[in-house]
Amino acid sequence: MDSSSSPLLYSGTAWDFATLRRCYDAIERIAEQELGLDVYPNRIEVITAEQMLDVYTAHGMPITYRHWSYGKHFLQHENEYRKGYSNLAYEVVINSNPCISYLMEGNTATMQALVIAHAAFGHNHFFKNNHLFRQWTDATSILDYLEFARGFVSRCEDRYGAAAVERVLDAAHALSRNGVHRHGGKQRALNLQSEEQRERERREYDQQIYNDLWRTLPSGKPFSGTDGVAERRRRLGLPEENLLYFLEKTSPVLKSWERELIRIVRLIAQYFYPQPQAKVMNEGCATWVHHQIMTRLHETGQIDDAAFLECIHSTSSVIQQHGFEHVGPNLNPYALGYAMMSDIARACTDPSAEDRRWFPDFAGNGDAIGTLKHAWANYRDESFILQFLSPAVIRRFRLFRLLDDTTEPSLLVDAIHDEDGYREIRRSLARSYDPGLGTPDIQVLDVDLHGDRRLLLEHRTRPGRLLHAKDAAATMRYLASLWGYEVRLQEVDMATDNILAVHSAGP
Repeated sequence: MDSSSSPLLYSGTAWDFATLRRCYDAIERIAEQELGLDVYPNRIEVITAEQMLDVYTAHGMPITYRHWSYGKHFLQHENEYRKGYSNLAYEVVINSNPCISYLMEGNTATMQALVIAHAAFGHNHFFKNNHLFRQWTDATSILDYLEFARGFVSRCEDRYGAAAVERVLDAAHALSRNGVHRHGGKQRALNLQSEEQRERERREYDQQIYNDLWRTLPSGKPFSGTDGVAERRRRLGLPEENLLYFLEKTSPVLKSWERELIRIVRLIAQYFYPQPQAKVMNEGCATWVHHQIMTRLHETGQIDDAAFLECIHSTSSVIQQHGFEHVGPNLNPYALGYAMMSDIARACTDPSAEDRRWFPDFAGNGDAIGTLKHAWANYRDESFILQFLSPAVIRRFRLFRLLDDTTEPSLLVDAIHDEDGYREIRRSLARSYDPGLGTPDIQVLDVDLHGDRRLLLEHRTRPGRLLHAKDAAATMRYLASLWGYEVRLQEVDMATDNILAVHSAGP
């Protein structure tokens, strides 16, 4: 790398838009020419604290439809911020094309430069290249789709009343975590024009096929017997894990506009599906990238010592790992992600004998950036930790494993950071990031549309991990309101197929 000195991009804490332009250009050169990052075009917006709270309310999206839950989130974040219980983020970045990065107007010049490096290039590269985001989201069309969704919900409120729209959205939101295709392929591109055309076609089709005489015809012969049940389930595509998709396509009582509302909620839920699965990697990637870029700016004389010290202080605060007494997640995703990225880079350029034993595929290959880009593109948190967590990082975080046997009066430390425990700790930590652990595996099992239309669902679990009865009852009522008939959920032991609990609700 060229270490020749360049003029300072800025001096002090003040900034203007010309300063941001100079910083962006310098950061872009390093990101693309030296790190080889591949990013969407960037759109940088500077916003106030009030506007940042609005962004929080809409889950980081610039456009959304009206719903009371967003106002509730706004008040919660605002109260915590005003009373000093929490701070606002320095930035919010949106997985879209162009990639939108929101910068707080109260940031210093150094923090604006750091945030541009972190969000507009670190997160941006990860969004564009990671297989989860490429497979499950369409960054090019999401903004158009959100525009369509907001307009459609507004029209429905005008035509059918806010209460009717709220009833459907409340139920769909309650089921949104079970409203995604977890094993699907690349999602169809969504945009404003195609969604409006499809919505018009659905409405016209309903009008064309409507004929009151159809209700006087006798019903078809119902399926019966084991073969009949199997054929019925095959025709309905059961079992089905995506509850919102099944309701949208199959509910006997929903009107066309109500199905469209459910579709909106489930497609937005699908867009957010990859994000919690790659939190450690995404933040680790962005933090490592911004540290490399800011270090390079300092090495080339484009920022002074004071600015670099501010950058180091900010990064150190973000990647601090709190002790066991800290309220919140056990492991700071910024800390673990950055530590693993730095450790991989070190193993590529300066490997120890231990690194060569554990990672013969890349230890000492001299290509830290290439190795990291391969990891960023092809893994999610669970597989990344299982593949790349090293003994050095395990020792640094002093990780150990507790065996919580409910039949014993005390906990047992059954693996520590030593030769015998490294692999057990790595396997257990990776398992804790399995997305299946956070969302119950609930599937539509069967329904007889020619009979009583009772909807049967199954939750495959194990003893001790049953649904909370009160929450399950409330969610079942939402489900029944969309289905229109009785719904029944049975919780089944995945090992023995024994029924552990049963929940039911009517419309």
